[in-house]
Amino acid sequence: MSAFFDYPEAASFGRVVPKNKIYEHAGATKALKDLYITQVDQITWMYKLAPETINLAAVKSVAEIQIFSITLRTGKLDHEVLRAIDRAIPFPLIFEILWAGKRQVVAAFKRPSEADSTKWVVSDYFESEWVPEELPRQTLPVALNLGALYEKLLTALMSAEMPTGEDIKLRVARLEAVRAKRREIERIKVRLEKEKQFNKRVAINAELRIENLKLEEILKGE
Repeated sequence: MSAFFDYPEAASFGRVVPKNKIYEHAGATKALKDLYITQVDQITWMYKLAPETINLAAVKSVAEIQIFSITLRTGKLDHEVLRAIDRAIPFPLIFEILWAGKRQVVAAFKRPSEADSTKWVVSDYFESEWVPEELPRQTLPVALNLGALYEKLLTALMSAEMPTGEDIKLRVARLEAVRAKRREIERIKVRLEKEKQFNKRVAINAELRIENLKLEEILKGE
């Protein structure tokens, strides 16, 4: 499934968001401001998916979905830039990133904290491939409410190698576990490449096999 959707004209918002507003609401540090200056050209609040704009009922965790576009100065975007916007805007967000005639969709699973409903929990970010800007968009998925729509928008960004039919919260947790395990495997591979002693290489190879088996179990949902 493509992650690029044709959002209804009735939901169009089209308002440029000043960077200083993000700084104010996200409590931006100097390092974060520097990222915005060097990486971001313009932030535009493109669409507001809400009961009054797309005729879908809100749910407790998803009252609205906001679609933001971010035009880059270079081809690089640090996820801390997106996390600052997610901290500043109290709704689930979908980002469309624009650079050199191409576009990419990026989003995290965002939900109210169970411990404090005034705060939001933001997962790792999921990304689509870069595609030409002129590539046709697909029709917005059919959904019964905004919560179901949000899940479908996120699922379009998730790896096809994962089991389907899981609750979105469990699916995101599994994907984060896969990423963590793959990072661990890469660290073991680096150690293996650096190690010269045969007996230590044997032990590291055994460790690598065990971690690869654990990764397979996560991917299978075991």
